[in-house]
Amino acid sequence: MGRHALVTGASSGIGEAYAERLAADGWDLALVARRLDRLEALAARLASEHGIVARPIECDLANAAQLGALRDLVAGLELDLLVNNAALAHYRPFAELPPGQAEELVQLNAQAPVLLAQAAVPGMVARGRGAIVNVASLLAFSGGWDAPQLPQRAVYAASKAFLVAFTRVLATELANTGVRAQVVCPGLVRSEFHSRQGIDLSARPRMEPGDVVRASLADLERGVVVSIPGAPEEALFDVIAGAEAGLLVATGAVELPERYGAA
Repeated sequence: MGRHALVTGASSGIGEAYAERLAADGWDLALVARRLDRLEALAARLASEHGIVARPIECDLANAAQLGALRDLVAGLELDLLVNNAALAHYRPFAELPPGQAEELVQLNAQAPVLLAQAAVPGMVARGRGAIVNVASLLAFSGGWDAPQLPQRAVYAASKAFLVAFTRVLATELANTGVRAQVVCPGLVRSEFHSRQGIDLSARPRMEPGDVVRASLADLERGVVVSIPGAPEEALFDVIAGAEAGLLVATGAVELPERYGAA
């Protein structure tokens, strides 16, 4: 029996790289994005080159009705892998972010991965196999960063931090079910993601999308929940996880520390 994957944001960049790698490995694919012409061309090429079934699905995940329809479709599929890759940035100061763009960011970057995972996970658990891969960003960890080269990103970074927390807790819940969950946190990647927003990063070193995917799938095989392709050592994230654990233990007190005084 063949393996089946659904990839969102599959028309370019990291999503297209997932599709290419999975097709080369013999996976049948459902490819989701807004640009149907690109999806159709990609699906036809992958089917021709690798002899797999590739189904293009036009869908704007920031549209509630279209997201709901895709969620219903996912619930009826026997997926072995769901890759939640589609995302937006809308980089700008929070005070200047239009409400519609703020809503679009939250729905596409956070709500869509949750709803699609929720549609896929019960069937995966029932079959005892499967995986959810959520594509986040190193900016998920940038809440305390203040550097001139960084974009204005309050909602974008928060949505990616949400994906990290969601995936880590989900992975714990799915332990011993045969279903895995992973969140991928790449840095700068050569893709259209920034150029579509008028940001020129051509002079900056950037990782290739295929390398992000290679790292993600290798980490998924090894059971790594938080995959950071650009990190020279996995222990870098272990420092964060250790600090979190220490904070939770240290804040179990029910009385205020002395630094607050008697007032």
